[in-house]
Amino acid sequence: MTIQLKAALYARYSSDKQQESSITVQFAECRKFCEANHLKVVKEYKDEAKMGTDGNREEFQQMLQEANFGLFDVVIVHRWDRFARNVELALSGKSSLKE
Repeated sequence: MTIQLKAALYARYSSDKQQESSITVQFAECRKFCEANHLKVVKEYKDEAKMGTDGNREEFQQMLQEANFGLFDVVIVHRWDRFARNVELALSGKSSLKE
């Protein structure tokens, strides 16, 4: 019997000048990855018009908190810069998720 990992998807765009469709495209690519790798998508998080250098993004923080409850096993992002735009925040978020 194969255990299927539960995945959370995270998408973000940074400014009002970008289109909301950016989130749709990011989620579509993440879902393709999950399907190809037999991951079950259980939650989606999105931050609209939020800078990647801002660690206080509402959905980003909710994702980190819910990871502590075991709601999902992995987080999937379209590109690493959608998760964070600076090394310190990226490492801190990654460390938080590992715990």
